[in-house]
Amino acid sequence: MAVKERVGLVVSDKMDKTVVVAIENRSPHPKYGKIVVRTKRYKAHDEENKCREGDRVRISETRPLSRTKRWVVAEIIRSSQG
Repeated sequence: MAVKERVGLVVSDKMDKTVVVAIENRSPHPKYGKIVVRTKRYKAHDEENKCREGDRVRISETRPLSRTKRWVVAEIIRSSQG
């Protein structure tokens, strides 16, 4: 079975070793055809606290790490600092 991976934007890094990643899903409305943007937020484990708000990251699914945390940061694709 393939490992689920998503690419999203870090919207919060206030917790210790945890970041909140927002994933945007753009799809056309079934009847009207207008592009509808739906956002889902995932809590992801960040062991070294490297992620900052605004970073583009890849997260991958893992075993449950806490009540709400089921994802881990695989890599930082683009840093918000530079």
